[in-house]
Amino acid sequence: MCPAPVDAETPRGFIIPIGGGEDRVKEMQIHRKFVELSGGADADIVVIPTASMLEETGPDYNRIFSELGAGKVEFLPISRRADCDNPDYAGMLDRATGIFLTGGNQLRLSAILGGTLVAQKIRRRNAAGVPVAGTSAGASIMSEHMVAGGSSNSGPAEGNITLAPGMGLTNAVIIDQHFTQRNRLGRLLTASSFNPFLIGLGVDEDTAAFIGPDNVFEVIGSGTVTVVDASHLTHSSMWDARRGEALSLLGLRLDVLGEGCRYDLTARQAFPPDEHMAFCTLPDLSGDEAASGGKQ
Repeated sequence: MCPAPVDAETPRGFIIPIGGGEDRVKEMQIHRKFVELSGGADADIVVIPTASMLEETGPDYNRIFSELGAGKVEFLPISRRADCDNPDYAGMLDRATGIFLTGGNQLRLSAILGGTLVAQKIRRRNAAGVPVAGTSAGASIMSEHMVAGGSSNSGPAEGNITLAPGMGLTNAVIIDQHFTQRNRLGRLLTASSFNPFLIGLGVDEDTAAFIGPDNVFEVIGSGTVTVVDASHLTHSSMWDARRGEALSLLGLRLDVLGEGCRYDLTARQAFPPDEHMAFCTLPDLSGDEAASGGKQ
């Protein structure tokens, strides 16, 4: 699934991968920001709980977004590929000002939605400016290359990660979730070694990366987002490693971003929090700082 074409006159909507386990009862700051970006009282949010096998998942998120002031919230009870051809669902997505993909099993999500009208609508709506958020499995499927499975609690090694085609909202990153809680750094490093073009994003629970149309994201939540940049890799043993063999990866860059930190996916540069800065805008790198590339 390739990224949807973007109209140069219409900024792409926010892409919001959430690491799962988000706060649903107290401050709910991630959901609150999503509702705000979707239009607040004028929001028309569509929830897609397909990744989950639990009947209460859709109604639960309906309740959350309604309590946070969203004007209208509905969920699509899609459980098989035939459901994706429902013209009523297509109409709901055409009207949506925010789309939310729940957690569950990302292979279930991709197997049911992949190549369907619903997946096409989600990509087109995001390209037209509609924010799309996804938690856990819903976060993984956002990228063109999706983490479908793999080993936790292990170092980078050949064969410790399984990839599959994702929804293709972005081709710049590959996303893993429940990151620190399940010790998934090794498998994200392995994913980054396949093609150093991709930036690895490891998103903790109760944490989200709000990726703006300028390809700058801001971290919101109680955990961190780990960024793996392999673009300056000087050596990788991936190409000739035997299955299960530990990898040598030299020249990697790793940033760990807490709440309020920003990262420019195009420039591959991280920025600390700035309380005076508007949401998801870059610091002004003028003068001497710009000349030095922002480095001291």
